Amino acid sequence: MPDDRGTVQDAPTVDETLRRMQAKLGGIVPEFELALKAELAFRINRLKRERNAVILGHNYMEPALFHSVPDYVGDSLELSRISTQTSADVIIFCGVQFMAETAKVLNPKKTVLIPAEKAGCSLAEGISVDDVRRLRELYPGAPVVTYVNTYAAVKAESDYCCTSGNSTAVLRHLFNEGHDRVIFLPDEYLARNTAADLEADYVAAPDPLDGADVNAGVVPGRKSVIGWRVRCEVHELFTVQDVERLREQFPDAVILAHPECHPDVMAKVDYKGSTKGMLDYIRNVDAPRYILLTECAMADNVAAEFPHREMVRACNLRCKHMNLITLEQTLSSLENLQYAIELPDDIIERARLPIDRMLAIR
Repeated sequence: MPDDRGTVQDAPTVDETLRRMQAKLGGIVPEFELALKAELAFRINRLKRERNAVILGHNYMEPALFHSVPDYVGDSLELSRISTQTSADVIIFCGVQFMAETAKVLNPKKTVLIPAEKAGCSLAEGISVDDVRRLRELYPGAPVVTYVNTYAAVKAESDYCCTSGNSTAVLRHLFNEGHDRVIFLPDEYLARNTAADLEADYVAAPDPLDGADVNAGVVPGRKSVIGWRVRCEVHELFTVQDVERLREQFPDAVILAHPECHPDVMAKVDYKGSTKGMLDYIRNVDAPRYILLTECAMADNVAAEFPHREMVRACNLRCKHMNLITLEQTLSSLENLQYAIELPDDIIERARLPIDRMLAIR
């Protein structure tokens, strides 16, 4: 994949940057804000060429950032793949900590920066290395699949990684290899939804782990997904009542939901999938209106990307961690090369295998 960032001289001027942002974000971002953001975007786009840096932007970034400075945008799986192909010396990951760590594992010789030092994740914080090791002891022989929303040290304890876009494919691969039980960490709802997709049993890991009956809920001869007990602090807030209210208000709208939502919510929507899956659906399927049940910045980004689609932006749930990543912070990161991701060599080496296995599964 060739880099297409161009040279310093190719960087658009402030006025050109503003015009591009106005064309893309008019009606979504206030005009006075665009004028302020355009100056920042200009400085970032010029400096990234001087630094030989590439900027990766997750779908949950604020619109003024998402549509102005990233060289590549997408979900965790797409950006992980892209990070392995760039020739840039510096990777700026406009996303949260675990995403930047994944990029570092895949690019140990490159400088990987995250714009905000404290951009964490409730899922990543909810599972530890000790938890994974204890689960291995309780369920010997069961492969461990960790969601990409985990820190590198937890990935290093795993057999496979996955994203919301390929969790079903990864677990199906393991079941087809003859495994009856798979440990799937850490998002409870993603594990339950993936188990349902595969017509497998969902079994909650015991709490506490010590002295537990590990066979509780396991039906001999049936496929089982052993899940953890943490949830995305944004997606768990969407309720069945939300879906019913939206159906009543917008009966002609298609409702799409991320699989980190509660299974009862998923049962009532029209489409469930990763952020990339949602984008592909909106791109390819005609509908009068679309409603996204996911982090709310994405609906604004989709509205800007597909002006011919009518998006119902009825959500006010922003991830407090994603919200820390701003144009101001991205500029500071580039100017000072600050908040570099550093990982021990052994963690990088051990975490690389489950990530590579994930990337190999389509």
